[in-house]
Formats: sequence, C-alpha cells, structure tokens
Amino acid sequence: MANGLVIAANASLGDSIFLIVTFILLMWLVKHFAWGPVTKMMDKRAQKISDDLDGAAESRSKAEQMAAQRQSELKNSKSEAIQIVNTAKENGEKSRQEIVTAAQTEAAQLKSKAKVEAEQVKTDALNGAREDVGQIAVNIAEALIKKDLNADDQKELIDAYIKGLTNADETR
Repeated sequence: MANGLVIAANASLGDSIFLIVTFILLMWLVKHFAWGPVTKMMDKRAQKISDDLDGAAESRSKAEQMAAQRQSELKNSKSEAIQIVNTAKENGEKSRQEIVTAAQTEAAQLKSKAKVEAEQVKTDALNGAREDVGQIAVNIAEALIKKDLNADDQKELIDAYIKGLTNADETR
C-alpha cells in the first residue's frame, strides 16, 4: 500500500504540476488574447459613458443658459411692448392736442374773419343807405323844384342854403 500511496502521490504531484502549468498557460493565453481586448473594450465603454455624461451635463448647461436667455428676452419684450404702448399713448395725446389746438385756432380765425366781414357788410350797408338817402333827397328836391340837379347844381343849392342861414343869423 505504501507503494500505491507513492504512486498516487506521484500521480497527484504530476497532476498538480500539470494543472498548475496548464492553469498558468491558460491565464497567460486569456491575458494575452482575451483580457487585453476585453479591458480595451471596457475602457472604451467607460470613456464613452464618461463622454456621454459630460455631453449631457454640457447640454443641460446650454439648455439652462438658453432658458435664462429666453426668459431675459421675454422680459425685454414685455418692457419694449409696454414702452411702445406708452409711446403710442403719448403720440396719440399729442396728436389729439394738436388737432384740438388747430381746430381752436381755425375757429378763432373764422370768427375773426366773420367779424371783419360783418363790419364790412355793415359799412357797405350804411354807405349804401347814405347813397340811397342822398338820392331820395335829390329826387325829392328835384320834384320840388322840377329841375334836374347835377353835382354842381347841388353844390350851388347847398351853398345858397348855407348863405341864407348865415344871413338869417346876422339879421337877428
């Protein structure tokens, strides 16, 4: 039996050495042919994930900046709209005031012109009435003395009347 143990120990030692050598050879083959490509693949995958995370963070940062910019532009648009409305109101008020002032000025000018025209019509009417009264007086005088009076005759008649009045005053 001791012999069998030695053989079994020899066989066991030979098997162990074979297994160790095979294991080392297998580890070397795995490291050389499989571990390197798998490690490279895992490194690439880790790098891609890292780049994707960095890209996502950068995209989120850009999105936040764009949202802030849009918000700012919206506020500016609101203030510009308010300013445009206020400017339009001011311009409308100025236009209204200018129209009212122009209308008042035009009304005053028309009133003044109408007043001047009324005075002219009044003056023309009075002059016409004087001429008509003078003509009526001449017609009456002609009828009384049955003679046509011209301007010279009228002057003589007036002078004679004045002279008669002067003589009448002297005799008193």
